Amino acid sequence: MRAVDIIIKKRRGFQLTKEEIHFIIDGYVKGEIPDYQVSALLMAICFQGLNKEEQVNLTMEMLHSGEQIDLSSIQGVCVDKHSTGGVGDKTTLVIAPIIAACGLKIAKMSGRGLGHTGGTLDKLESIPGFQIAISPQDFLKQVQEIGIAVVGQTANITPADKKLYALRDVTGTIDSIGLIAGSVMSKKLASGAHSILLDVKVGDGAFMQTLKDARILARAMVDIGNSCGRKTVAMLTDMDQPLGEAVGNSIEVIEVIETLKGRGPKDFTALCREICTEMLLMTNFAKNKTEAKQMITRVLQDGSAMEKLRQMIIYQGGNPEVINNYQLFAQAKHIIKVKSKESGYIKKIRTHSIGDAAMILGAGRKTKDDIIDPSVGIKVIVKVGQLVEKGDTLAELYANGKEEARALEITEQAFEITDEIVNKNKIVLDIIK
Repeated sequence: MRAVDIIIKKRRGFQLTKEEIHFIIDGYVKGEIPDYQVSALLMAICFQGLNKEEQVNLTMEMLHSGEQIDLSSIQGVCVDKHSTGGVGDKTTLVIAPIIAACGLKIAKMSGRGLGHTGGTLDKLESIPGFQIAISPQDFLKQVQEIGIAVVGQTANITPADKKLYALRDVTGTIDSIGLIAGSVMSKKLASGAHSILLDVKVGDGAFMQTLKDARILARAMVDIGNSCGRKTVAMLTDMDQPLGEAVGNSIEVIEVIETLKGRGPKDFTALCREICTEMLLMTNFAKNKTEAKQMITRVLQDGSAMEKLRQMIIYQGGNPEVINNYQLFAQAKHIIKVKSKESGYIKKIRTHSIGDAAMILGAGRKTKDDIIDPSVGIKVIVKVGQLVEKGDTLAELYANGKEEARALEITEQAFEITDEIVNKNKIVLDIIK
């Protein structure tokens, strides 16, 4: 078997066998097949695609290229949640405490932010002292004892995916449904959860710009998960405007705490409740939507969801006093208000631009080596469809002197206002099972 023959076969549009996919992935991880040949194959895949069987086989090869987390020692039902990434997407930090308070176990490995989308680990590290790197033994112990842990991915999980993703990033081969689905699902399967909820973002601030493309990706990931014996459901959710108000790190964690206290933005609160409802249903922890929603309301009102967040912070070395004292977070030196230059209805918020502006201020990374400033970010005060008057505040920039003028200009240009009434965005666009 030769790599060049496999490249030519896929270039001509034929299906690759399980053995051929194993040959390529195993050889690449071992250093026996060079980057340039794998790059050629990736480009062929981008043009020709992967069918369902190929996607499953590729995912399994990446999964078995490294270690897998064994959660069998944990009593109860372990559930995981993954988001394809968006602007202001801090849902994990609300969903995980709610789900844990309802009795499920959530053992989650998260990633860092790159580009216009924020990373859960960066948000958590804005909590003074919080440790995202804990031993496997402590990880399992924490989930068993308090039902919740959110940590960084270990180095030995899916090494094939790490190598392939780095290569895709520099060869223009990121944009492939089959490759994206395999990358996401190999990591989710390696994390060991019994059930997986996928939050697939759709719109200007997401990797999937259209509902059609998002449905195709969601279907591919759900099929892979179910084929591998994991109950998998995908929710397609709106990212044509920032989720909630806060886009940054410290300010997003503050918004998480406010949401768990019942004072969060309506759209963000609603989405968190919808995702939690689906997780309770897919794991049979609730008989129907009414029961699920009652469970969620109870753990929010009696403070048990907030208590789960506090426990996680303590277990992972953070200062739990941040829950009641937001001054313990890093503070931006400047708050710059973005005013509306006209009256009318918010027609569009260029979400990707908001994410870029926050990144420019220091809230995100252009490259993996960039250092995050946890105090900076943007608060988007208005929503699509909202009526504003000239001079109203549209957004606030939390800044420390880094490229403030440029970030302000980008943010100002992100808002499009019209005289005509605009319909408000739906939060959940579809559910794929």
